[in-house]
Amino acid sequence: MINENEQFKAIAERKHDTPFSFLGCHHISDDSFIIRAYFDNIKSVDLLDLNTNKKTRMVVHKDYANCFYITIQSNQRPSYIFEVKNHENVISTHYDVHNMPTLLGELDILLLTEGRHYESYKVLGSQKREITLGDNHKVAGVNFCVWAPNARLVSVVGDFNDWNSKAHIMKKHYTCGIWEIFIPNVENTAHYKYEIIGNNGTKLPLKSDPYAFYNQQAPNNASRVWYDDYKWQDEKWLKSRHKYHDPAKPMSIYEVHLGSWKMNADGSWLNYREMAQQIIQYVKEMDYTHLEIMPITEYPYGGSWGYQTTGMFAVTSRYGTPEDFKYFVDLAHKNDLSVILDWVPGHFPSDSHGLAEFDGSCLYEHSDPRKGKQEQWGTLIYNYERREVANFLISSALFWLTEFHIDGLRVDAVASMLYLDYGANKNNWVPNEYGTNENIGGINFLKALNAKIEQDHADVYTIAEESTSRPGVTTRTDQGGLGFKYKWNLGWMNDTNKYMTIDSMHRKHHQNLLTFGIVYAFSENFILPLSHDEVVHGKSALIGKMFGDEWQSFANLRAYYGFMFAHPGKKLLFMGSDLGQYSEWNYEKPLEWDLLQYPIHKGLNSMVKDLNKFYQNTPALYEDDFTPNGFEWIDCNDIDNSVVSIIRYNKDHSESIISISNFTPNPLYNYDIGTPIEGEYEEVFNTDDEKYTGGNITNETIEIKKEKYKHFDYTLTLTVPPLATIFIQTKK
Repeated sequence: MINENEQFKAIAERKHDTPFSFLGCHHISDDSFIIRAYFDNIKSVDLLDLNTNKKTRMVVHKDYANCFYITIQSNQRPSYIFEVKNHENVISTHYDVHNMPTLLGELDILLLTEGRHYESYKVLGSQKREITLGDNHKVAGVNFCVWAPNARLVSVVGDFNDWNSKAHIMKKHYTCGIWEIFIPNVENTAHYKYEIIGNNGTKLPLKSDPYAFYNQQAPNNASRVWYDDYKWQDEKWLKSRHKYHDPAKPMSIYEVHLGSWKMNADGSWLNYREMAQQIIQYVKEMDYTHLEIMPITEYPYGGSWGYQTTGMFAVTSRYGTPEDFKYFVDLAHKNDLSVILDWVPGHFPSDSHGLAEFDGSCLYEHSDPRKGKQEQWGTLIYNYERREVANFLISSALFWLTEFHIDGLRVDAVASMLYLDYGANKNNWVPNEYGTNENIGGINFLKALNAKIEQDHADVYTIAEESTSRPGVTTRTDQGGLGFKYKWNLGWMNDTNKYMTIDSMHRKHHQNLLTFGIVYAFSENFILPLSHDEVVHGKSALIGKMFGDEWQSFANLRAYYGFMFAHPGKKLLFMGSDLGQYSEWNYEKPLEWDLLQYPIHKGLNSMVKDLNKFYQNTPALYEDDFTPNGFEWIDCNDIDNSVVSIIRYNKDHSESIISISNFTPNPLYNYDIGTPIEGEYEEVFNTDDEKYTGGNITNETIEIKKEKYKHFDYTLTLTVPPLATIFIQTKK
């Protein structure tokens, strides 16, 4: 056994591996206790008994002037505080953090060890707590807990202890590798980090808290204590949102990057509350049904747009506090808007203050760089096979759904979690135990994630941004699938984007780019995304992709949107794309709102608004997006005219609507299409309408004849305007 002098020496030199076993109050016989303490640069320390108010001077160690001790004769464990006098004779009081009870419960430890503590955010990180000392002495403070199993020593440092690593050395729970300490009187918003000594004795760069709810604003990166008592007012929404989230309901998503949607005149960001007022008003005016927010989990580098996060439980402080963002979500719900949050469990940045080599070992990432590094993005890959890591990520997802009332999670880069060779050089990856490239750990994690969300939050949804043709992405986990509710249809997006760039004279040679998507349209529950990814990195804004002069470009874009809304699948449009913004999206600049003063831009914006409303009022366009029962080609082979015509049906086929898209600048008069339904038809939407600055070639009347057209019993004769999509249906 190490003698007392050697232990005091280890404490003084910060080399004691288990300071809680030595400092604080310890039973030494049936009726006595010894209390030991360490204070820097102190003249004297008195022990004040909280039950009797008796004050006793502690003994200074003969060799170590910062070490104090005293023996107390008592049958009961004493409750006390320290009265400390410095060399200027200023007296201050201090609780003995080494005498505080352990607040991490046995069940918590068991569940954390097993990787089944899906509310780990309620015990790890910095948690507001109150304890009782003595008969009735209430002590408010913060309990800090951090997982660092391979660390030799961990301290909490912050502005409450002058960033002194000796002040609050933590206690280790060896069964789970979690370090804990209760620190009295720590205030809300206090800054802190963890100082970690690795197993080899190396002091690591100060680490932010993986479970922090709030952080300093980048480029600073200290964690901040946060707790609030926000009073939610969205109970009505939460009780009824399952109705809005029915796959048979319309879904027109407005995707937004909060910081660059709008800015103040001086170039500074709006805060969450200002954004809430303005963005939600705009989304409602435009008749979108859902609002998708690009990642707002804390991230160090603005140029990552939030997709390289270091704070999986922290809303970015760029735009305000967690309470401010709760207000944002609450206001959306008051306006019957679903809020989707981009969530990134696929990788994390290697910033030294983050998760990389967190306790001196590869804790969250694989130690083998062929498994642990994402070469394509220069980031690190989570070790999904480690149960504590999978638990950390699933807890993060549930945190946003539970604490922030988020309605859906769009999971980024799912393919990178499914395949071991994703983004890797040919020979720089390791096959799984079966010799294939499937990431079994990643697949199991995604299944567990979706199964847990289905169990706890059946009225929310997850969306996969998954770029391969892997089957079963939106199949339930109990049926062998990954369990997502929706998947982005990146194949449709790539094909149709390419088609719209082609000279209209040559489009007849590329009709398959428009039509091939139907081959697999019903294999998953698809969302058709015209997202931020399509308007950056030299790809051009959407209006810039359209072939032709200004008139043709805008007509093409209006026709494209019309075709998108006619096509099976839910809809997503990135901010600025409904303005006809010429510039690529730049996260450092606001959208070009002044474009709305020009008729052609205002016309596009008005058309998107009307199209959203028309879509929501037309069940045939959304009730049966995911089965062939809701779709039928009239003609997908009119290659010479570059025309496609479609019938969409509602669930019981009691309603139908026909769309015709003409992707040439030539109007088509007396154009015939087939229909299975007899009746008087009328044009109900036309992207060439003059109110959208189109040419206003419309159909006042539509002729119907009882003549066969292919397999249809009736023929409709109508006019199809140039570079336009029109919708027709029987008069009601």
